[in-house]
Amino acid sequence: MSVEETPELLTSWMDNWSLLSQSWRVAIVVFGLVFATATVAFLVSRIILLLERRFERTSNLWDDAILHALRRPMVGFVWLQGVYWAAEVAHNYSEAEIFSANEKLLELGFVWIIVWTLFGVIKQSEEILTSPIKMKRPMDYTTVNAISKLLRAVVAITAVLTVMQSLGYSISGVLAFGGVGGIAVGFAAKDLLANFFGGFIIHLDRPFKVGDWVRSPDREIEGTVEVIGWRLTTIRTFDKRPLYVPNSVFTQIAVENPSRMQNRRIYETIGIRYADVKEMSDIVSDIRRMLENHEEIDANQTLIVNFLAFNSSSLDIMVYTFTKTTQWVKFHEIKQDVLLKISDIIESYGAEVAFPTRTLHVAETVRIDREARDDNEERDDDRDGERGGDRENRRRQRDSEGKAAARGPVREPSGPGQETTQGDEGEA
Repeated sequence: MSVEETPELLTSWMDNWSLLSQSWRVAIVVFGLVFATATVAFLVSRIILLLERRFERTSNLWDDAILHALRRPMVGFVWLQGVYWAAEVAHNYSEAEIFSANEKLLELGFVWIIVWTLFGVIKQSEEILTSPIKMKRPMDYTTVNAISKLLRAVVAITAVLTVMQSLGYSISGVLAFGGVGGIAVGFAAKDLLANFFGGFIIHLDRPFKVGDWVRSPDREIEGTVEVIGWRLTTIRTFDKRPLYVPNSVFTQIAVENPSRMQNRRIYETIGIRYADVKEMSDIVSDIRRMLENHEEIDANQTLIVNFLAFNSSSLDIMVYTFTKTTQWVKFHEIKQDVLLKISDIIESYGAEVAFPTRTLHVAETVRIDREARDDNEERDDDRDGERGGDRENRRRQRDSEGKAAARGPVREPSGPGQETTQGDEGEA
């Protein structure tokens, strides 16, 4: 008994079974088909899930991927076939026009199941090929992502053409229209096509990938690449803002990829005092020795420690070396350690790090004139002090005379033991 014969057998059984009315018989059969479909779908899901758990113990990763990609489409296929049978049974006893599209819906459902399955296989393959846990040598995520997008586009276009053919449209006419209309679309959407081909060039040349730190000296573009799409690339700047850059821009500007650097550079100029010139040779030798023995400094790269120049207020030492790490945070920790050790070396010789200073040398004639001027100023101050004392004495004398005038004249006593005031004179 084939699958196509199942609705006919159910129809003949309903026609020969006369215990119930026709509507009840149709309802019972439809309900039974739907219930059986749900039961079979559940069993299929459980079986595939058990197979997945069993194949997880094996070293082959592709069987797990295929089973995981098939589980849901298989359940969907069971439901599609079961609902189609129920609709066919109902169509034999109903004149509703919706049941006339059962065949077309079944064909479209099969196309959808196939596309669903292929999309799942592509997704699982992408996860396996880029996983460092599942693969000893994982492939580049950007490349795998670009290939998976291309495969999805091929599957989607093929599915659309198949659906159009199933619905009665001529594929040759559609392709001919696409060839003629493609020219007009190309002129109207040249920017969109430029971005598309820019994305294709990024995937082909691979100047950067997802997770890389990129920046451009031509534009204000700097940050971490998050998504490389076919139209634009998303970059997360260091202040956590998303920056959306059309892919065509990358074909016109220079792009720097600091993530691919092999080392990070320490380049500093350190100055000591002119008074410490005798210690210069020993200080330079100790700094070079310290860098050569530092565990985080790459001694295989260029290492320069030399007396550089006589500066305006310091004797400059150039320190030029590279760290082993390229991590931004760890690099600054290493740089801090190096600078502190250099400071300790300078202090160990009794020297000091110079800072901007200025020494003023005064000529001898200017010094003599200044001393003479100071002596004259001191004599003037003394004269002013004497004059100020005289003025103060005269002021005190005037004050005392004013007070005496306010009290009036005083008469001598007329006799011994007698004293006459102004009041007594008035009475007399």
